[in-house]
Amino acid sequence: MTSRFLDALVDICGPDYARPARSIDAVGGQRAEHVAIPATAQAVGDILRLAADEGRSVVPRGSGSKINWGAPRESVDLLLDTGRLNGLWNHDVGARTVEVATGTPVRALQAALALRGQRLPVDPPSRTATVGGMLAVNECGPLRQSLHTPAEHVDRVSYVDAAGHSAESDGEQGRPGLAEIAGVLTSAVVRLQPLPLARRWVTVPVASPATLLKIPAPEPATAALEVDLPGEGAGALVALIEGDVAEVADRSARLIAAWGRGASAASTAPLWWGRYPFGPADVALRLSAAPVDLPAMLYSLADASGVPVPVRGSAGLGNVHAVLPGVLGAERIEGIVESLRHVQMARGGRAVLVAAPAELAAGLEMAARQDYF
Repeated sequence: MTSRFLDALVDICGPDYARPARSIDAVGGQRAEHVAIPATAQAVGDILRLAADEGRSVVPRGSGSKINWGAPRESVDLLLDTGRLNGLWNHDVGARTVEVATGTPVRALQAALALRGQRLPVDPPSRTATVGGMLAVNECGPLRQSLHTPAEHVDRVSYVDAAGHSAESDGEQGRPGLAEIAGVLTSAVVRLQPLPLARRWVTVPVASPATLLKIPAPEPATAALEVDLPGEGAGALVALIEGDVAEVADRSARLIAAWGRGASAASTAPLWWGRYPFGPADVALRLSAAPVDLPAMLYSLADASGVPVPVRGSAGLGNVHAVLPGVLGAERIEGIVESLRHVQMARGGRAVLVAAPAELAAGLEMAARQDYF
């Protein structure tokens, strides 16, 4: 027996694309009631109008890689899956722009652009990230060091607001206010760049956070500078160098000489490169500070937590993720974060809780959407 609400969803999406939710259709530990998979922006609008009329809550879902980030939602009546909002059009190779549907996986977009010798200059750590999911939380990878955040490569977005009305935003000076958009992103016009002809990763061992202050900074044109400190044992500092073949070879050799003993170069990235250091059972803490202040922040975090704290992220920008074990409990974690914030007050840094298991997140002050931008 089907409900009137589900029947209406089937009428909008088609019989194979609206259904009762299954056990995997959950957000923050809450199982949704229904799942709808629209194929067009008009269908998205019809769904949101229906939900508004029925007083039902709606949560958009791309691949679901970040759906549990931030504060838990009070209710999840309907998951709006963007998987059929897929593809790209109006690809202007000369102007280096393309419009892409927000359900498109970032990897699929990059593969299509690579056939024309181009890329969208982003590298979200979520391997299954969709364009919409990446833009919704401004998800950045190592390339943020030189190429900035995904939001800064967007000319215009199309979306459907909570009442089901279609709209566009190009914000101020060509940048859409993604953090302020309340609704479902359906497409985005993004700016592209040529693929680099060569890439090399130069690595040097890092024994402790204090070691970072002793390592000479690479050239300003370095594409990315990432640090991986596993909490116990030695870590690594890695610089990504991009450009033409001769330029990359020359700059890599100079950096190896500057970094000295133990430095080496490779044509492939380390296995941890561009990946989050945390998993579903962990508490993820995002730290931001001036690069010179980052070691002091990490020592303060280790002192406050009393356990080894793995850290990974942009050493060049002072933006990293730290991992706290979920077994510490909400009260302990809040105390650690509060202690760290007192240390940061004098240094102008920030600390926000990005993700945590559902039972913990309910008792923590989690990141708001604006914290990602």
